[in-house]
Amino acid sequence: MPPTIVFLRHGETDWNVEGRLQGQRDIPLNDKGRGQAKRNGKAILAAIPDIAGYDFVASPLERSRETMEIARLAMGLDPSAYHLDDRLREITFGDWEGFTTEELRQQDPAQVAAREKDKWGFLPPGGESYRLLSERVEDWLAGIRRPTMAVSHGGVGRVLRRYLLDLDPQAAVTMPFPQDQAMLILNGTDSWI
Repeated sequence: MPPTIVFLRHGETDWNVEGRLQGQRDIPLNDKGRGQAKRNGKAILAAIPDIAGYDFVASPLERSRETMEIARLAMGLDPSAYHLDDRLREITFGDWEGFTTEELRQQDPAQVAAREKDKWGFLPPGGESYRLLSERVEDWLAGIRRPTMAVSHGGVGRVLRRYLLDLDPQAAVTMPFPQDQAMLILNGTDSWI
C-alpha cells in the first residue's frame, strides 16, 4: 500500500467554464480558480496539520503550478518549495484540444460516440487514451516513498483513483472530480477534504 496521498486538482480555468478539452494546453487559472486554490490550501492544513512534512509535487502545466503555489502560501509554506513531474501532466487530447464536446460532436459524431462507448481505451487523433495515461501515473506512484501532496489534473486524479481503489476503468474515468476539494487517499480508501 502506498503512503498517504493528498491529491488536489488544479483550480478552475476559463476553459473549464467553457467546457473545452484542455489536455496539455497551458491554460492559466481564472480568479475563481485562484480562490479555490487558496481555500483548498487552508482546508488541507486544517485537516492535516503536519502537511509541511509531506513531499510536494505538481504537474509542470501552469494551472497546476499556480494552484500549488497559492495552496502552499495559504498553508504558510514557501510557495516555491515543491517538485515538478512530467508524469503528472494531463491526458493529451491531441487534435481535440481547445474544442468542446459539442463542437467535436458536430465535426465527427462517430469518433465522439466511440469515445463515449470506451472512454478508457479511446485514442483521440494525435492524443492518448486513459489506458496510456495510467501507465505514466502508475510509474509515478511506484516511486512514492513518503506521504505526498500532488497537484495535477482531473484525468490524472481519475486514473489515480482507479488504480489505488481498484475501480472499474470505465466507471473511474466518468466520475466527477471537483476543483474545490482535495482527495485524501489512505489505506485503500478515499475521502474529500
